[in-house]
Order: sequence, then structure tokens, then C-alpha cells
Amino acid sequence: MELTHKKVHNYFRLNGYHLNGKDLSRIGYSYIKEGDVYEQAIGEFLLDWFDDKDYIETKTSGTTGLPKLLRLEKRAMIQSALATGDFFDLSPGDKALLCLPVQFIAGKMMLVRSFILGLNLDVVSPSVAPLGLRKERYDFVAMVPLQVQNSIEELKNVKKLIIGGAKIDTVLEEKLLPLKTEIYETYGMTETITHIAAKRVGEAAFSILPNVKIAKDDRDCLVISVPAVSDQPIVTNDLVELVNENQFVFLGRIDNVINSGGVKLIPEQIETKLTGKIANRFFVTSLPDSVLGEKLILVIEGEKQEFATDFFDVLGKFEKPKEIVFVPKFKENENGKLLRKKSLQN
Repeated sequence: MELTHKKVHNYFRLNGYHLNGKDLSRIGYSYIKEGDVYEQAIGEFLLDWFDDKDYIETKTSGTTGLPKLLRLEKRAMIQSALATGDFFDLSPGDKALLCLPVQFIAGKMMLVRSFILGLNLDVVSPSVAPLGLRKERYDFVAMVPLQVQNSIEELKNVKKLIIGGAKIDTVLEEKLLPLKTEIYETYGMTETITHIAAKRVGEAAFSILPNVKIAKDDRDCLVISVPAVSDQPIVTNDLVELVNENQFVFLGRIDNVINSGGVKLIPEQIETKLTGKIANRFFVTSLPDSVLGEKLILVIEGEKQEFATDFFDVLGKFEKPKEIVFVPKFKENENGKLLRKKSLQN
């Protein structure tokens, strides 16, 4: 029987209760009327999902530009949920946790996966430490890096964890490597209906999910083909190295590439080399320069500090910053992603 968006798996449970589509619509009304802010967002999505339309509207996170409204077909979201279930070997009855804001695609898809795959879903407020004092054991959880950073001790109660929304830095990755939890960094965007690839922490290359094809354009940027999601290939601004037809290594955003005196520099690669050497959050970007065109700078969150003369020896000749800028507090969007340009405007 063909899956439709109104069909809820018989094994699905929400906060311990077996519910069908009509039940969830009633709960949606209740959440909107009486719930907390995060519950109101869930309520609105429930009503959108179980109505007669074959699509939902959602906004992008606005990481690299202004947030925009996208229309996503529900059948494509169902196919995305099935691909996730296949890739991560999820089974009906598996216990999952929703701790992401449902205003964005990652939170929405945790609900859809649960409806379609028959997951036993608990819902909590999307706080920075969502596991808190909870003693439950979970088979499947999705978080952003900040939540993971504040949940290291509690991850022993999680079998499989996927991390998205921002890149995992080397410091966090080193904390995660010894854990028994299966931990994956995911790659995706709203346009691809969340992740289309994932990699275990410690690995370099992302592996694509079922029914996904990848290629590079003439800029060396990733091109994604997901017929179940989009009739046209999705062209990204992400510089990649293709390992084979099923794997790629993310190098950085082409939007961030710095042309300094004719030398092209990828900030993300420089940041990786500096990770662990700077205690505070930081990023690499550029400022206009009359001689070089663009000069590479290092931006650090917090109070001004001094560095030893050999501090940047890990960097290549052209990778060493011409200036260090200190910013009291970095700016982030609603989804917790760092806004580089706006942070520099402090």
C-alpha cells in the first residue's frame, strides 16, 4: 500500500501514547491554544501535515543569506524519512527524541520520520542541554553541535546520534571519539529536505543516502540529484572533493573563499588547523586591502589576548592572518548557526 502523509505507522507513539492522524490534529489544536512556544510550533506543523494539501511551507535557516520560504512536497518528505530509516537501520518501535525547533526542517523531519517509520518519539523543549536529567535510553537522537557539547555525559544513553546545523569542530570531535554511541555528522539543507549524506565522527568523507547522486560543477562545487525530492539537480556553493560516486569530502563554502594577492584561501581549512589552539570561538574571513585585494583576518570571540610569535607555525605562508580582530559576542541565527559577516559588524 502506498504511503500517504495522512497514514501514521501503527507503532508510532508520541510521549508514550499511540496516536493516529486525527488524534495528532486534535493535539495540534491543543498545542497551539495552550502549549509553550516550542509546542505551538509543533501544533502548527501537525495541522499543516495532516491537512489536504500535498505540500508544506518552511523557511531556510538564513546561514548564507536572508531566510526564504520554500514549498516542500509531503511525498518527498516521506521518501527522505524512508532513506534515513534505511541508512541508519531504524526499526518500528525504536525510541527517538525530538529536541530541535520544529520551525526548521530538521525538527519537522524528526516528526515525519516518526510517523512514517513508527518511532516511539519523546518531545522536549529545544534547550542547549536537552538530555538534562533524563534517564531514558534512546535509539535515535538529532542535535546541533551546541546541544551535543552540553550533553557529553548523557550521550551514554543514546545509541545513534546525528549532528547537523553546523560543522563539528575538532575539539568537539575529539570528545566524541571515545564514546560508544554511534555518532554521525550529517550534510544537507532545507532544499534537500534535511540530510542527504552522513559520516561517522573521525572519518573524512561523507557517504550519501539511498537514491542520491552527486557530481561537481565547473567551480568544484557539489551538485546533488535526488529525484524523489527535486526534478532538477540542486547546485550548492560547497567546495568538495569527490572520493567516488558515493562519497565526498567537504572543503568549505565558495562564498567564504578569500583571494589574497592572487592566492585562493579556504577559511574552513585554515580554521581546522587552528582548532584546539584557541580556547574561544573563532573564524577566518577577510577585509578589503589596497595591495592584496583581500587580506586574511582571524576573528576571535571575547577579550583581546596576545599570542606567541610561533603560534601560527601550523599555517602555510599565505594562511597566516594579517590581522586579529576581537569581537565581544558572535551573532547567530535562530538555528544556532554562526553569522560571520554580521558578527564582524559588531
